[in-house]
Amino acid sequence: MEPTKRRTTPTPDELRIWREYLETSSAVSARLAERMQRESALSSADYTVLLALSEASAHTLRSSEVATRIGWERSRVSHHLGRMEKRGLIRREACNDDSRGSDVILTDTGSDAFRRGSVPHLRDIHELFVRALTPAQLAAAADIAGALRVHLASIDHA
Repeated sequence: MEPTKRRTTPTPDELRIWREYLETSSAVSARLAERMQRESALSSADYTVLLALSEASAHTLRSSEVATRIGWERSRVSHHLGRMEKRGLIRREACNDDSRGSDVILTDTGSDAFRRGSVPHLRDIHELFVRALTPAQLAAAADIAGALRVHLASIDHA
């Protein structure tokens, strides 16, 4: 008796669900980004970096840590930090313990911009995401996100 072959590609229904997930996620992200830019003059990328720095000890991270925390390539982070530095949102200083690295420091201007951007952003998250779902759907979304995170971590460590 021949063993049953395991399917390695999505079924049509699974592919439909995947596409719905991607397209909806992109639509929500695009609306949030457009509103953030309009209401606070911050891009979603700016906000992501500012959030990481606001949560860090002494509001400072090595540039490589910024890349790791937000899931970007180091070159992308470096270019974006340069643009943010020109606007006074962050500053970079040479690391005391590594001449090749730099510390990224949240400035007062960046902290103020982050705080001002957070209020409308959180309101928009509530309007565009939270209010669209029932409590049970929100719980299911949390379960799905957690399962995906665990699965990705297991693949990364395999």
